[in-house]
Amino acid sequence: MPLDPKIPHNQVTYDTIGAAMRIHSRLGPGLKERHYQRGLLAEIQQTGRTVEEEYFVELWDGEVWLGRLYLDLLVDGVVIVECKAFSHLLTDEEVAQVICYLAATGLRVGLLINFGRKRLEYKRILPPKTLTDWQAKIGRFLWRPKNAGPLPEITSPETVQVVKP
Repeated sequence: MPLDPKIPHNQVTYDTIGAAMRIHSRLGPGLKERHYQRGLLAEIQQTGRTVEEEYFVELWDGEVWLGRLYLDLLVDGVVIVECKAFSHLLTDEEVAQVICYLAATGLRVGLLINFGRKRLEYKRILPPKTLTDWQAKIGRFLWRPKNAGPLPEITSPETVQVVKP
């Protein structure tokens, strides 16, 4: 069956899902997320694709630093991969996380992969047609050091800037 040409970067996502299947087949469920993430990183690298681990972007509201988003993996600079190791099925909250990452980065496709179940669970996620108010929802996914205090209120969603390394 041919790949769907409407899916952005479909060959990258197809190859990445295949790599995740191989990792899950070898390791099975029950490990921590970081173990699957590291295994998937190595497996993708073996395919010849470029992959960055813990890729981060900084979010700013004017001069106020809001925090960092950490993408578990970024494949070929175009596909976000968010790894999970949950014994439960993926929820809308995990999907929302990937959608917020897509909105913040401007990328067109993400993969949400759950290694924690008996069968590998994965979702290919595309940004919705309209991305409104993602800035107000991104706070729960931002990393901030403990001494940075609470997340400042975003004064105007239009002023949120994303700075990539």
